[in-house]
Amino acid sequence: MSVIIPTWNAGPEFSELLKSLRGQSVPPNEIIVIDSSSTDGTADVARAEGAAVISIPQSEFDHGGARNRAANASTGDLLVFMTQDAMPADSFMLESLVRPLAAKEVAYAYARQLPREDANLLERSSRELNYPAESMLKSERDVQRLGIKAFFCSNVCSAMRRETFVHMGGFDEPVMFNEDLLFSARCMLQGGLIAYVAEAKVVHSHNFTLRKLYRRFYDNGVSIGQHPWIAVRAKAEKAGAGMLRAQIAAICRERKFGLFIRLFLENASKYIGYKLGMRAGLKVGAPDSARKLDDRNGTTAAL
Repeated sequence: MSVIIPTWNAGPEFSELLKSLRGQSVPPNEIIVIDSSSTDGTADVARAEGAAVISIPQSEFDHGGARNRAANASTGDLLVFMTQDAMPADSFMLESLVRPLAAKEVAYAYARQLPREDANLLERSSRELNYPAESMLKSERDVQRLGIKAFFCSNVCSAMRRETFVHMGGFDEPVMFNEDLLFSARCMLQGGLIAYVAEAKVVHSHNFTLRKLYRRFYDNGVSIGQHPWIAVRAKAEKAGAGMLRAQIAAICRERKFGLFIRLFLENASKYIGYKLGMRAGLKVGAPDSARKLDDRNGTTAAL
């Protein structure tokens, strides 16, 4: 098993993450850190904890390409992708995460994300909706019911067999966002199952500013706009409406009615950012490498 972690100025908790991975009930054979020229000693911390380090200029980082480069340098039959700010909630996280991959029809698995202690109410309700306590298997049949959430998978903590990675040609690159969702969608459209593994838990959440929310959803929109076959098959609006209902319910349940103003501002930032980003992505179009992947997997041919 190879664990792959892209980093940039990972901070003081990064050493704890690496120690936690080494202490898992099924520890990885190797940890590969692909570091975008951190200035806080992240690469040195990784080496001190026994991880292999690949250093790249920050200007060359993209979410698909960096992970592809690290995966191609790895040796494990199982590839686990994590982010620098996700902490295993217990020592059985990796063992639980890779268990569904024993079934050949399961192409991709991802973990449950628990909110940090400092997560605000809106962020906590978001995590609870997107990462429920029950595991599930998703297939193409679920697209009509779930919309774009059927394709959802998170590289905050995910796993796949190497043979799947090779067969699918790796992640799209260059891609600024959604490399995991795009990969998941291709797997699903070829008949694969996506496993959400609630027993595999990591602690991960963010209290984003409105500016960061706008930027995040703008990038999200650009990536979907550059790959219109996703939008044709699954609408994002259904997922957005479900999230809004869950957050309204959380506000009412905890009687924190002052948060309705924040909820309105957050949803406005998300919606405007996503729509403008999608428009920009449609104008730019997909990178040549992404078009080749789409064509090879039969995803654009049906449009």
